[in-house]
Amino acid sequence: MYIGCHLQNIMSEIIVRFVFWTAMALLFYTYAGYGLLLMLLLRFRRRSIGEPSPADTGQSHIDVVVCAFNEAGILESKLNNTCSLDYPHGKMHLVVVTDGSYDGTDLVAGSFNPPAGMRYTHLHQPVRQGKIAAFHRAMEVSSSPIVVSSDANTMLNREALKLLVAPFNNPSIGAVAGEKRIVVADRDDASASGEGLYWRYESALKRMDANLWSVVGAAGELFAFRREAFEVVPEDTIIEDFFLSMRIAQKGWRVAYEPNAVAIETASASVSEELKRKVRIAAGGWQAMSRLLPLLNVFRYGTLSFQYISHRVLRWTLAPTALPVLYFSNLWLAWSLGGGWILFFVLQTLFYFAAVAGRLLEKKSIKMKMLFVPYYFCIMNYAAIAGFVRWIRGRQSVLWERAERR
Repeated sequence: MYIGCHLQNIMSEIIVRFVFWTAMALLFYTYAGYGLLLMLLLRFRRRSIGEPSPADTGQSHIDVVVCAFNEAGILESKLNNTCSLDYPHGKMHLVVVTDGSYDGTDLVAGSFNPPAGMRYTHLHQPVRQGKIAAFHRAMEVSSSPIVVSSDANTMLNREALKLLVAPFNNPSIGAVAGEKRIVVADRDDASASGEGLYWRYESALKRMDANLWSVVGAAGELFAFRREAFEVVPEDTIIEDFFLSMRIAQKGWRVAYEPNAVAIETASASVSEELKRKVRIAAGGWQAMSRLLPLLNVFRYGTLSFQYISHRVLRWTLAPTALPVLYFSNLWLAWSLGGGWILFFVLQTLFYFAAVAGRLLEKKSIKMKMLFVPYYFCIMNYAAIAGFVRWIRGRQSVLWERAERR
């Protein structure tokens, strides 16, 4: 009887240890290990083949598409910013779609006077059908070989379009992603600080992804693609920019990254507004994964599958559930075995206390932005789970509610 109980305890300990270390390895790889592995792979690759040749800076005719829903307060600034960019007006066609707007956005777009030589098209209908439907309408009136998409609430640096177009001189490039930067003050609250830190890390990963093979999903704030690489996206697609860029990569094109083509955006007005956006993105991520199942086949897609699984799939699927698994398996081990397991459990608990402190200090403008990292990290992982629930229940519409910005 005693021997049987002892063996059962040993087996339980082995199983819980295995669960703990599996969750630990998964979380480490998802949030740090993949980036470190990319650094090693790129160092080896540079030693093997040397640095790539710089792209030609020749210019092509381009269509710049801006889909704006209820952006009356910022659209005029966006249009003026677009027209001030260092790109020949005679090679530029600006298309603005304001479908469904009821705050005067259509009036701002309709009264805009473009500079001489630039083609300008404004499309509006009273019915809102979602961003991808608006984007499809823009594609019907555009004809340039390169299409640039930029969100209405982002401002671009002067050289953005030239830099974004240059990589297309390489025939293997099907799309180019620009860099998104969040404006963060020296002293800022949890929303701005957490979002700013997240995008700096995400930009570093995108740069390494592109150097290895391809960016894994472009952001709608600023990206460009070849017309021949474009395909009509299902109009119930929640995160159309990610899905479209992944479909381009799936067809064999590379998605390049241009860190000096910058889309500048203010942070979400609050963490609750950022959470609203993150949940929608996570729901769209689950939808996209269900439609991109072949990309999980490493034997067919090789490096692209490795990047897709490591950078995106694990973040949306296993990593969020690994957090409670790690915590409660650690609790069992600390209770049963003591020693170092207690120390690690205390460290985990302190991390979550720091997240609670971040919640309490959410509206405080403080200089030590690292205090907001645990809170923002927990919010991100909660959003992944909430997004899955919303997707599985079919409650995430393409007519999503816009998150308020500062």
